[in-house]
Amino acid sequence: MIIAFDFDGTLADTYSCIEEAFRRALEKRYRWLPGKALWAKLLTKIELQFERPTFGKHKKKSKPPFFLRTKFFETWFEERVKLTKPIDDSPELLRKLKEAGHTVISFSAEDFIDGMKVRRLKEMGIYDLFDEVIVFGRDLTIDEAFQLVREKYGDEIFIWVDDKPWRFIGHGDENTEYVWYYFPFTAKFVEKKREMLALIPHLHVIRDLWSIFDVIERVKQERSS
Repeated sequence: MIIAFDFDGTLADTYSCIEEAFRRALEKRYRWLPGKALWAKLLTKIELQFERPTFGKHKKKSKPPFFLRTKFFETWFEERVKLTKPIDDSPELLRKLKEAGHTVISFSAEDFIDGMKVRRLKEMGIYDLFDEVIVFGRDLTIDEAFQLVREKYGDEIFIWVDDKPWRFIGHGDENTEYVWYYFPFTAKFVEKKREMLALIPHLHVIRDLWSIFDVIERVKQERSS
């Protein structure tokens, strides 16, 4: 099977450190600025607005506004990387999945800074654990990214693991199984609109990444019967 993982909020907790990363970036880039802690809180609130979901509308490519593609935000990402922590020992999970013979893919959205997602995967030491790293949003839509997988791996079962289930809506095919990893920060958006989950076929919900092995077994049984 092909097991595809999102990064932020799925393999790594990159959210709880957002404010501290802003504070550190301000210290490095704007040492003269007073009230850095307050500015960090304000910037965090603005950043979290970009995390809010748009259900069922991930169809296009997008380019972030120019003010997000600056040296300050590059520094912020660098500080965020230093503070990032793996979820559920995800590097070991990726190794075990590969040992079990599965194709393991990184399948996630690009960041504000070109190439930053790949840099973050490398900094966390998991880039080389993937058979394929596919980044959508800037040069590829989700559908185009998915088509790349199909062109290379055929119609093999594709298990897509993401903490943002709104990305699933309208994407994939009959051989796609959708796994919502329940990460508290992003789950709060889904809890407000749970009826949207009914639009996702073959949906599985897990609260521990290692439960993906249970999903794999369940899919094998269901697909063989």
